[in-house]
Amino acid sequence: MQLGKMLQTEVAGPFDIEVSYLKALHVNWSGVTTEMLPTMWSSPAELTSYEVKNGDLLVCEGGEVGRAAVLSGLEEPAIIQNALHRIRATNKGDVRYLKFMLKNIADAGWFAILCNKATIAHLTVDKFGAIQMPFPPLEEQQQIAAFLDWKTSQIDALIAKKQELLQRLKEQRLAVITQAVTKGLNPDAPMRDSGVAWLGCMPGHWRSLPIKYLLSAILDTEHKTCPYHDDGDFLVARTPNVRDGKLELDGAKYTDAAGYQEWTSRGEPKPGDILFTREAPAGEACIVPDQPKLCIGQRVVLFRTDAEKLESRFAIYSLYGGAARTFIEMHSLGSTVAHFNMSEIAMLPMLVPPVEEQVAIADALDQRTLRLDSMITNAQSAITRLTEYRIALITAATTGKIDVRHVKIPVSD
Repeated sequence: MQLGKMLQTEVAGPFDIEVSYLKALHVNWSGVTTEMLPTMWSSPAELTSYEVKNGDLLVCEGGEVGRAAVLSGLEEPAIIQNALHRIRATNKGDVRYLKFMLKNIADAGWFAILCNKATIAHLTVDKFGAIQMPFPPLEEQQQIAAFLDWKTSQIDALIAKKQELLQRLKEQRLAVITQAVTKGLNPDAPMRDSGVAWLGCMPGHWRSLPIKYLLSAILDTEHKTCPYHDDGDFLVARTPNVRDGKLELDGAKYTDAAGYQEWTSRGEPKPGDILFTREAPAGEACIVPDQPKLCIGQRVVLFRTDAEKLESRFAIYSLYGGAARTFIEMHSLGSTVAHFNMSEIAMLPMLVPPVEEQVAIADALDQRTLRLDSMITNAQSAITRLTEYRIALITAATTGKIDVRHVKIPVSD
């Protein structure tokens, strides 16, 4: 067991050499990235101490502590930075078994207990070395590792197929929405140039307007130091709660009456209003439901639609599949953290048919997306079940709950 070398960016001695190094970013559960490695300076003695070779197990000391993978495909001399542990097997242990054991520990949440996450979690050498785990004979360790390599590769292939299906369904859903909110439901409707190059053509009787002309109000909130309360009666709608056109309550925060009064000083959200996120990420939106009663958190903006100009469901579909989405994506291009100020939000472009047509389009999309949403939910559920099965299988095999000693494992090509 060897912790890596602190980053050295300058020459410190006459015999120092420049050498490639691996850091925690290069290590994932699926493997180790060995291409285009960065370099640092190292003495010959340090090169000997910290050098890695194919077959070593690399384990993250910080960040996602315990994340591990067996090194393979390394074609140049390299060392490890001090965010990684290097583990080499003795004649009593197999590092592939240890990798699966570490995955079991991580999935069970034990690293969060073992390492203090109040500040920054670290898996020190002492903490790592003190971890107790089942220790079968070497031959059985190798059999368990081979069994799990075989089975998890099958599960991973199934998960990958479900993820591909999920992506295709989401793309199909977006295409259906985009077609309806930019071209309408009548394929024979006369078209005209919108006047904006990146918007293209739109039905001749539609208008192209900034969203501010379709709303009765755009509200943000001026937060001070109102605390959250686990038993509070008022939901604080934050950016994590606004996703894919829905209000998600997982991980929701709540406040009390005093906090609610403070956070609604500029306006109280009403059913039918629209929540829009300014960043983290920017451009998510949903309709305020009848329940629960809520206030808007930081980086969330409230749109109050003018019922004579804009139907809320049509607005949501347009924010995800219309001209506004193109504007959002263009704004985010090349930005690490996309952020909208209030003036930019007010200018979100909308292609607007008459309200009666907006209602008809929203009704049609509600029907057309219903089946796709069901298929998306089923694909997501399948991915969740496969992931849970993968975790359970690793746990059962590494802790002896299932006996795999006599399982015949196919020889890979």
